[in-house]
Amino acid sequence: MQPTPHMAYDYSSNNVFVVYSGLSLLDFVADHLLYIKDFYNKTVLSRNGTGLSGETLTLMYSLTVSVFAIGGLLGSLIVGMLVTRFGRKGTVVNTTVLVFIAGSLMGFSRICGSPEMVIFGRFITGIHSGISLSVVPMYLGEIAPKNLRGFLGLVPSIFIGTGVFAAQVLGLHELLGKEEHWPLFLSVVVVPTFIQLMLLPWFPESPRYLLIEKHNIHATITALKWYRAKCNIQAEIEEMQEEQRSLSSVQTLSVWKLLLDDTVRWQVLSVVVINIGMQLSGIDAIWFYTNDIFENAGIPAPEIQYTTAGTGIIEIIAGLIG
Repeated sequence: MQPTPHMAYDYSSNNVFVVYSGLSLLDFVADHLLYIKDFYNKTVLSRNGTGLSGETLTLMYSLTVSVFAIGGLLGSLIVGMLVTRFGRKGTVVNTTVLVFIAGSLMGFSRICGSPEMVIFGRFITGIHSGISLSVVPMYLGEIAPKNLRGFLGLVPSIFIGTGVFAAQVLGLHELLGKEEHWPLFLSVVVVPTFIQLMLLPWFPESPRYLLIEKHNIHATITALKWYRAKCNIQAEIEEMQEEQRSLSSVQTLSVWKLLLDDTVRWQVLSVVVINIGMQLSGIDAIWFYTNDIFENAGIPAPEIQYTTAGTGIIEIIAGLIG
């Protein structure tokens, strides 16, 4: 999901990847499905005196899963405004509060007897993901030197594989895979977010943002010296200043205008086809239905959780090879 373009060009177009911190553990471990459905049914039974039908229960759980994507769409639509106002790093730091709100809602949902807290927590997590999946590539692309930009484009792909594997390991029955632990399992995302919140404020803002959008040459020099300890920063500053001058004469395009622009039609079509191919590659089926796939393949039920974790290891290896 990409935000509406707020400038003629940004370096994030060189990197198409996601980061593991924006993804919910619920999307990778299917064992908790029965636990959450049982929680929904018991809660409604205690409120109304009657339980939910199978169709209604499936609908509620489907809403729990899909509301994450709805929140992601909303987050991707507002990220352009956020990065302009708060900067790249500032947006990542300021939006971490969403993760703590979502984690608290999902973590205390069973104590409060509220399925609505789980659903709303998923929605807020989706908003944060929509923001993160857009601003993090932008930030990394702008702070990276040209010779390392492609390498940094692969690092988050490895981290998302690591995140999937971590979720699968935490979901093992010996760890957080038991029924009493599912609220903790859903809220554990606050741990890496807290680490990020402690470390990221010490990093400088994007030099390109400071120069082109804030026109602060002194802050730009300071940031470049921090990121480019052994490089000649003068040439990079001159390049950004030239880009700044060229942007002043370039018209900003909305997504709709971009889709109607004949001069970039094949480029846009290429991006669409690549992203469609990624969704149709089967990776979503693996994430959501791994347990069912292995069960139908004849793997004994007690061993399925370990086989599922093996798929996470394969994804990390694939990322490293890439």
